[in-house]
Amino acid sequence: MPLKSLPEYEQLAEQAHGHLCAGQILGLRMALYAMNLLSLPDPAGADRKRLVTFVEIDRCVTDAIPVVTGCRLGKRALKFRDFGKVAATFCDLREDRAVRIIAREGARDRARELYPAIESRNQQQMRAYRDMPDDDLFEIQWVRVALAPEDIPGYKAPRVICAQCHEAVSFKREVRREGLVLCRACAGERYYTPL
Repeated sequence: MPLKSLPEYEQLAEQAHGHLCAGQILGLRMALYAMNLLSLPDPAGADRKRLVTFVEIDRCVTDAIPVVTGCRLGKRALKFRDFGKVAATFCDLREDRAVRIIAREGARDRARELYPAIESRNQQQMRAYRDMPDDDLFEIQWVRVALAPEDIPGYKAPRVICAQCHEAVSFKREVRREGLVLCRACAGERYYTPL
């Protein structure tokens, strides 16, 4: 299914996210810009196995990107790196190229300048983010992303069992320490505390 118009994607983003906000529009615009730069006219259809996307923040913008790209965590095509930046890297696996798109910090100020009569900051930004040229909203970097085979969608490998907790670990995410195979939690990367 070829790329849709921004208003069509806005409806889909609102359904997926629960409301439409400036961050959603920014994410949609970011993903659309990336698809144009990478010449991927059908990312959620015919081109779906070509694309892996890395997002760098857990905010509204991130929920909008999969609406355009079709990349999802469950498909292993959406990767999260918690850098706290309104940025995403879009990787074309077939052509071995990637573009990182960063939201320009000055876009918020520009929104105020463009639409001072709109009192709501969110409404002001939504309007501006719909209207501003890509170059005013975003900075781009062509980058190289080294993806290991186990990070590519569709990778199959046997699961291993953690020597300490006995839970299964997939996709080569285990840690080998002192002759033991451990899950990352047992190797010291635990984000939770067992009670």
